[in-house]
Amino acid sequence: MTRTLSRNLLGSTTLVRTTLAAGLSALLGSAAYGQSTTLPDLTVTATRLDSGITGASTSIITADDIARSPEATIPGILAREPGVQVRSLFGGVNGANAVVDLRGFGATGASNTLVLVNGRRLNDLDLQGVDWAAIPRDSIARIEITRGNSGAVLYGDGAVGGVINIVTKTGAGLPNKLRVETAVGSYGQVEGNYSANLASGPHALSVFANGVRSDGFRANNDYRQFNGVGNYTYATEWGSLYANVSADDQHLGLPGGRTVDPTLGINQLATDRRGTNTPFDYADKQGLNGTAGITVSLMPGAELIVDGGVRHKEQQGGYFTTVNVPTYFYEAALTTASVTPRLKVDTTVAGLPYRSISGVDFYDSTYASPRGQFSGAAPVHRYDLDQASLAAYTMNTVTLFGSTDVSAGGRAQRTAIRARDRFDASAPGGAFDSGSSPYDAAATNTAWHVGLEHRLNGMITLFGRAAQSFRVPTVDERLSLTAYPSDFNLKTQTSHDAEAGVRAHVGIFDMQWSLYDMYLENEIHYRPDIFANVNLDPTRRYGSEAMASAQVTETIRLKAGVAYTRSVFREGPYAGNDVPLVAHNTASVGVAWTILDKRLVFNGDIRYVGSRRMDNDQANVQPTISPVTLVDVRLGGELDRYFWSVSVQNLFNTEYFDYAAASTVTLGRYSAYPQTGRTFLVRAGATF
Repeated sequence: MTRTLSRNLLGSTTLVRTTLAAGLSALLGSAAYGQSTTLPDLTVTATRLDSGITGASTSIITADDIARSPEATIPGILAREPGVQVRSLFGGVNGANAVVDLRGFGATGASNTLVLVNGRRLNDLDLQGVDWAAIPRDSIARIEITRGNSGAVLYGDGAVGGVINIVTKTGAGLPNKLRVETAVGSYGQVEGNYSANLASGPHALSVFANGVRSDGFRANNDYRQFNGVGNYTYATEWGSLYANVSADDQHLGLPGGRTVDPTLGINQLATDRRGTNTPFDYADKQGLNGTAGITVSLMPGAELIVDGGVRHKEQQGGYFTTVNVPTYFYEAALTTASVTPRLKVDTTVAGLPYRSISGVDFYDSTYASPRGQFSGAAPVHRYDLDQASLAAYTMNTVTLFGSTDVSAGGRAQRTAIRARDRFDASAPGGAFDSGSSPYDAAATNTAWHVGLEHRLNGMITLFGRAAQSFRVPTVDERLSLTAYPSDFNLKTQTSHDAEAGVRAHVGIFDMQWSLYDMYLENEIHYRPDIFANVNLDPTRRYGSEAMASAQVTETIRLKAGVAYTRSVFREGPYAGNDVPLVAHNTASVGVAWTILDKRLVFNGDIRYVGSRRMDNDQANVQPTISPVTLVDVRLGGELDRYFWSVSVQNLFNTEYFDYAAASTVTLGRYSAYPQTGRTFLVRAGATF
């Protein structure tokens, strides 16, 4: 099957070859042109977002921001950033199964926000989304957020709302150190975190491991997670070698939603908020990933990076009646191999500063999923799907007049898919089901970006950009729990957007404000009423995002952000209606107060999320999810080699939920997923 897909790709890649040849020849020609010029040193790094995307709205979360945040999870920390909305179905212990949504995609936020680790994709071919809990917080050096379509040029499909790039610590340049930490918290949460840095000459090794257990806020909400990450770097004058290995193991109980139906007098949110209608459902996952690469300094200002990796994930899930009778069993194995060579240039051309990156991305994913009525039963369906993509891209930036950066880039990506359903009507439950027809398809999609940044003076910069991106349906979107839609066929989603804004550094203030407008065709959306995904009528996203920080005194720093996000249908029967699960208004305010140098530090956050439509309520007739204001605080400190902290999330014990699915038949009926009330977490540890 892989060979068939490769032939399909290689036989239809004229546009890819043309784009790659043009980009590489331009780069190599520029490098040769600048040989006699004094060139700047080039930092060796694996990420593609070294200096950001010209004209894009960006923000960076540092390791100190993460370490001192009152929020214990990566999604929770991201939720403080303008334009980022986060949902959690099961209380969000350690960020498990949380959805991070950039610029208002609601139910499909996870598929429209591309997440990277060191510039490599974490989004898999399936619809599980990124497992944030599998990334040890202590391993993160910084998180780079780039909003909008432009990231698709560098990273491919799925970068519609934006790109979140997690840059990890390598151990290079750091002292040898061992760090041990333990934590205990509400609902039986127990956590252990361990890390070590070892460096000797050109060699550097960093290891991170953590484990978390929790009973969870609700019945059948038990959770356990174990992660391990190892990074090795060998640096020389000519470049570096690096390798990364990670593994994770997760179990999560699935308590399901709480039913509210005024026509029947049912309100489980009021009578049994922490209960469950699915006391036996569960989801398990195991992952094993490896990446290796080499960077070579070809000449001053020119660097070649060749890397590749393999990601393997296995999943199991069981669904039962309230009397422990199996109704559905799910298991799947997904393996993705990738090779992503690229060339980076930082030089001068005709006396003008010039930066460029061009490369080729090849991804090959194999998915297998036998699905039956219960574990051990003969599968009703055996789904097999292969997807291979080959892309070429280039992004180029030139500085004019010493104050204006102009960038342009493009990507051509050929994707080939082959899907089969081996249906067995004689298996338990098969007599009431039907199989899907074979599906074979291949298509070429393109992305482009143009951007501009103009520095008016040393304090104010104007920026703007326009871009096109696309999203190929995931395997889970192609599959359905019913016969609708049949055959695996969904159209590729496309998007165009434009953005303009201003950045300013004035005295103690750093500020950024932008406006954006995005138009989408064939947006992919899940319909809970038919248990399947469909292509929506044309939709639109538009809004405004602003952020500011101020070093008020030597010991007090303030940070604030606000976003107005609209997500609406442009055509069809719901024209003018809101796309579900997108809040119009979000805001956050944070304070960091160094009370007594490192020995005593206070951090506090206030976060507001406005009302939004429930999932499945495209008609906009059901009740809305209520707005909520949450307050989180943390007090911590360091003394010699020892450190400690006490955090309280949801300080005022607010009852709320951020996801609910509405009935399409009964007005006022919905199923909601309540979130935790006030929780405590105490951490303590030492470094050696």
